Amino acid sequence: MMNRLLLLKECAQNIREKALPLIAKPEAAETYGKGAGGDQMKKIDLIAEKALIDVLERNRASCTLISEESGAKKIGRESSEYYLTTDPIDGTTNAIRGLPFVAASLATSRTRNISDIDTALVSDILHNITYTATRGQGAYRNDQKIGPSTESSLEDAVIGIDLGTPKKRELTPHFINLLQRTKHLRHLGANALEICYVADGTTDAFIDVRGKLRVTDVAAAYLILLEAGGTITTPEGKELIVPLTPTQTVSFIATGNRHLYEAVSRILV
Repeated sequence: MMNRLLLLKECAQNIREKALPLIAKPEAAETYGKGAGGDQMKKIDLIAEKALIDVLERNRASCTLISEESGAKKIGRESSEYYLTTDPIDGTTNAIRGLPFVAASLATSRTRNISDIDTALVSDILHNITYTATRGQGAYRNDQKIGPSTESSLEDAVIGIDLGTPKKRELTPHFINLLQRTKHLRHLGANALEICYVADGTTDAFIDVRGKLRVTDVAAAYLILLEAGGTITTPEGKELIVPLTPTQTVSFIATGNRHLYEAVSRILV
């Protein structure tokens, strides 16, 4: 069986090579209709997905690709051996504007459920940093093993929150107490990479309870955080068990440790 992590690394490298020349270029924003996830497809998204598929075909991979752009697509002539869930460009707006926080997200699984992801990679395209994880073998940043923060104080924690939704008034009551208790709030615009920042201790938590984020954005980072030793659950504290489809959305609280999770979840209730 083909080494899936090596395959994902080759895919990510080709995505990076093809996407970098488009960063901050006007042509990156050219639109080509709506993708399977419902968003407008930009040229940079399509170029990145093609770079991914080119590597899969060159390696004669047999899988079912689950992508925000093209939906569920069979790759290879043989019966599918696994599922590959991807957001080839996470942080498309950042990429178009030239904001240096853009990632490629790739994850393989035996079934179409996030809980069965077995291999994951998130590539920081601008800084050539790669986060990886294989189930049961820990998580790595450029091949160095990583672990999350032990910070448990809300007052001192650096917490990412995605509030990117027109329905901000509906979210505000949930966050008033958190805003009052926390001094260091961030949102950088590529959620897969933000979860990886929790995994390596750069930040302490990341929260997205909008019910808007697609599972394709977080599938890889989900395993990376768990393998690093962090926590990621539904806002109610339950295990994330959601299907891997282009339209499936998720809400979650991701933290470096259980103590900070309990502090966050108590204050959000």
